[in-house]
Amino acid sequence: MSSTRERILDAAADILRTRGVVHATTKVIARATGVSEPTLYKYFGDKEQLLLAVLEERVPGPARTPVRPGEGDVESNLAELAHAALDFYRQSIPMLGALLADPERLAAHRTAMSRHGGGPERPLDGFAAYLKAEQDLGRVAAHADPRASAALLLGACFQEAFLRYYAHGPAAEPAPRSRAQALARAVVAPLL
Repeated sequence: MSSTRERILDAAADILRTRGVVHATTKVIARATGVSEPTLYKYFGDKEQLLLAVLEERVPGPARTPVRPGEGDVESNLAELAHAALDFYRQSIPMLGALLADPERLAAHRTAMSRHGGGPERPLDGFAAYLKAEQDLGRVAAHADPRASAALLLGACFQEAFLRYYAHGPAAEPAPRSRAQALARAVVAPLL
């Protein structure tokens, strides 16, 4: 049997996927879990902390991809990271999309995410750090700009995920690994 925390995360992930962060209130999540709101706050200090836990624990992402600088080849490693990013964006776009239409909620969300060490720049920071480490090892050209290359790859992943979701809605299938490989190849060629 799963713990209360796990049940809260499962319910929150389901509600976030179907209603988005704007309509996924702690009251709705608590009711779906069968706990009181104070119990929910016992495990998660606020809604943003709960959202971060859902994103980190229920939506696979690049941060959980076991890629290490100096191991494997750079293109394959970037393809693994891109594949994880494609799936992360496919699942998180419907959760967070409505925030963009509400400037006040977006500002509050941005502040809370910053307070908890989260935010959409985290994958970019991780990809750039990976490429910089590869550059320091001599596996990426000295003239390359790791942050710009990371932004190009993540931007392509986000666009691909958005187009898939736009075309197919919640039934959108994950992008095939071959798509991640093609995106990584396009970014890697100028780096080597």
